[in-house]
Amino acid sequence: MSLLVIGTVAFDAIETPFGKTDKIVGGAATYASLAASYFYNDVKIVAVVGDDFPENEIADFKNHHIDTEGLQIKAGEKSFFWSGRYHNDMNSRDTLATELNVLADFDPIIPESYQDCEYLMLGNLTPQVQQTVINRLKNRPKLIVMDTMNFWMDIALNDLLETIKMVDVLTINDAEARQLSGEYSLVKAAHKILTMGPEYLIIKKGEHGALLFHEDKVFSAPALPLAEVFDPTGAGDTFAGGFIGYLAKVGTINFNNMKNAIIFGSALASFCVEKFGTEKVKNLTAEEVSARVQEFINLAQFEIQL
Repeated sequence: MSLLVIGTVAFDAIETPFGKTDKIVGGAATYASLAASYFYNDVKIVAVVGDDFPENEIADFKNHHIDTEGLQIKAGEKSFFWSGRYHNDMNSRDTLATELNVLADFDPIIPESYQDCEYLMLGNLTPQVQQTVINRLKNRPKLIVMDTMNFWMDIALNDLLETIKMVDVLTINDAEARQLSGEYSLVKAAHKILTMGPEYLIIKKGEHGALLFHEDKVFSAPALPLAEVFDPTGAGDTFAGGFIGYLAKVGTINFNNMKNAIIFGSALASFCVEKFGTEKVKNLTAEEVSARVQEFINLAQFEIQL
């Protein structure tokens, strides 16, 4: 049974206080599928690129055992491109350019060989495209995880709410949780969002970790203090990919496994920000991942006698 990732495979140009890049490979599906591949060996991708996308980058997917049959390559067209500049705090950024190109009329075609999908990661795309993917699967996956952003809350709220009803896990950041719910308290926001359909809600707080909500349960995951953060682009997608990849590996969906999945996702995301683009995420060893997870365990582990 496979893990299907849908999202963007794209070019980014990034400027941070630590430097800048020309066009490099990015995109939600890129980061998420690479992260998931460290835990699960049957990852498939649905996305679209132009014929300007390098063949060696597609080969990198295959080197990670990521099936690219669902990666559409549009002849004579250009890949999606985004350019941004991060502020000194690395939490806020300015968008300098957005060129939709092939993404403007993206129709997510699901190959027949992908119909065994048991785990579905809906990367950040229009809510309508996310719905289309769910509806084109012959059987509902065991677990559907959805990422979204404030942009869709601004321009496509009704479609977004309909899509949220269809998923098991929603991942958003703290500002988006407040906007979606209309509540400032994240606890109140979470309770309100859980009534919209998902069983689980993950609220990402960047350098302050993440919160997992399910029914009346709450889990707070720490963020690993890092001396240097070069590029936060793709960290949330890497987190989501590691999260669902771990759950696919263990095969059982419950609150305890969700907690562990958040730690594994956070560990992958902490690598992502240490280099520009996908450089760090696509060149990890199993030993490095295990050591980083142990750092998270040590960070939050303590004994108290009462």
